Amino acid sequence: MGLRNSHPKLYPGDILEFPGNSYFSHFGVYYGERDGVPYVAHLTIRDSDTKLLLFGRAINASVKLDPLDVVGKKYKVRNYLDDKHPPRDFYVLIKPEIDEIMTKPITFDILFNNSEHQATMLRYGVKKSEQIEKVYSKIVPTWKDLFEKKKI
Repeated sequence: MGLRNSHPKLYPGDILEFPGNSYFSHFGVYYGERDGVPYVAHLTIRDSDTKLLLFGRAINASVKLDPLDVVGKKYKVRNYLDDKHPPRDFYVLIKPEIDEIMTKPITFDILFNNSEHQATMLRYGVKKSEQIEKVYSKIVPTWKDLFEKKKI
């Protein structure tokens, strides 16, 4: 079953989901092509400090631009908030934000600032992480209350 060429046409600003381990996918925003190479902006953890990651936090994270193939060969477009939030203009808002945010250190936080939060923030100006909501609503009912009250 060769699904290699079945990827949809990508538009700058599209949110891409790269399947990860059984719990979490990795997300990025399609940036467009440079010299014919498609690029993705994504929140990534530069250091491999697994101790920090055990607590779901890593201080030394950043948004990077990487070739699509480097980030992942399997992906799907996940513009899942389009019906609730109009996507922001890529060239006016998203691209300048990506270019600026790449120069700044970011704290990665699995609950409040993961790659999905970063991608929805760029596309919509709204932070959302469906995968965190699903996991926590299953595991800890108190978290579910928190998500519902705060609408995280």
